[in-house]
Order: sequence, then structure tokens, then C-alpha cells
Amino acid sequence: MQTALRTSLPETELASRAGFAPHARVVREERQGERQARSSGLPLSIRGLRKSFGSNEVLRGIDLHIPAGQFVAIVGKSGCGKSTLLRLIAGLDKIDAGSISFGQNTQPEDIRVMFQEPRLLPWARVLSNVEVGLGRDRASGDAHTRAEKALTEVGLADKRDQWPSVLSGGQKQRVALARALVSRPRVLAFDEPLGALDALTRISMQRLLERVWRDQGFTAILVTHDVAEAVALADRVLVIDEGRIAHDVTINAARPRERGSAELASLEGSILSNLLSAEDRT
Repeated sequence: MQTALRTSLPETELASRAGFAPHARVVREERQGERQARSSGLPLSIRGLRKSFGSNEVLRGIDLHIPAGQFVAIVGKSGCGKSTLLRLIAGLDKIDAGSISFGQNTQPEDIRVMFQEPRLLPWARVLSNVEVGLGRDRASGDAHTRAEKALTEVGLADKRDQWPSVLSGGQKQRVALARALVSRPRVLAFDEPLGALDALTRISMQRLLERVWRDQGFTAILVTHDVAEAVALADRVLVIDEGRIAHDVTINAARPRERGSAELASLEGSILSNLLSAEDRT
């Protein structure tokens, strides 16, 4: 599927859909059973991608290919365009020029987004919040079972009947992750989902993200300000500068990765040096 323009959603509707990232064009409908059976990621190809807000050109011709199942982290200074790139990939904003292609037979539920804020519905219990991620399949007979399985995957099966207000920040983000996982996405986009968490909870969530990615095989795209997080999680780190990909760094460190190791520290230092060089030029 190749899309030159995407529809955008008002933020109010986006919040109510709680991470459901629809796409404007669908090649064809598939049976529900076929969608559930898929667990491998989608490849992603971007050509000549441009996006402006008024006179501010945020993305200036992005060319990028991400193989199916790869974990990619995107870093860069504030305002460099990394979150804009993620929103275009997720279909939440319109493309001004260029194209984004996910291959064949892509369905709306194949692409999901997890945001920095959990965006849970305060009037719904935890299980119901997870079921929101099923979209049109929420009325299906196995909706409860699928939501319970997603909660089990993030270690919150015992919280299914709780209200969001009694959960900790880390627990709320795990519910948001379960909501994103419940439809078995093939691409999962993370927009700084751990930015508001304390250090220990953040490390725990990083390990959880890596585990579910390895278990399910989806293509993961993470926007983060934390270079150490990018190096710990990703196969590849993209540095965005002035609306373009300035550096594309492959992370070959074996998994599971030892945080604080000399190898990761060296990679982190190299990427930080690139980022600081970009800061010095502004």
C-alpha cells in the first residue's frame, strides 16, 4: 500500500480512540481470523517525505527503509521533526509530498501508536480500556479474552477490574501498551511513552517493551529524547537534524543488553556527539 496523502484526526477524537491510528486507504478487507493470525511486522519505505506547518518546513525530504520486524529509535533535538515523522507514519497527519508504503494488504488495525500520556478513559475499568484498542472488533465474542491476554502480556491481569485513577504511572502506561497490543499490530509507533516515568520504572518498562517486541515480532518505531534508551532498545538509531536523517547508526550489541556496558556507552557517546554537533550549528 502506498499513500501520498493521509487523513488527520482531531485530538479529541484521537484521545477517545485511545491509540487507534486509522489509515485512509486499505487494499482490501481480510477476514478477522486472518488478521489475528498475523504477528510479523510490516516493512516500511518512505520516499521524499515533506511536511510543513505554515512557513516552517519541518521535514525536508526523508528517504528511509525499515525492514519488517526491525526496532528503530529516532532521536534529535526538540523541534527537529521526529514526532512529526512518527505521526505521518501512523497516519495522524497529512503528508505534503512524498510517500509512505507498508507493502501489501495493510489494514487499519495493523498500525498502532503509544503516546507519552496513557490517555485512558477515566470512566472505564482497565479491561474496558484495553478493549478500546480492538476498534470495530470490540463487539466480537472474544473481545474479553483478547483483552485479558493483552493484560497478562504486560503483567497486569490482576488489575482488570480496577479504575485508572488508582493505578501508578507505570501501571497506566502498561495498560496503554496492552491496549496497543490487543489487536496484534504489525507496526507499533512509540511517541516518547516513557518520558514521564521515574528512572527505575522507566528501565522496567524498557525491558517490557523489548520483551513484547521480541515475542510478537512487530516493527517498532520509537521516538525518544533519551539516547541511552535508544541504544538499549533499538537495532538502529536515526538522528534527525533540520528535517533530514543526519545519521543512521546500526546497533549490533547482543541481546539482552547490559545497560551501562562499555559497548553501549561508546555507542551512546558517539550519538550524543552527533546531537551536540547539530546543536552547535544552530
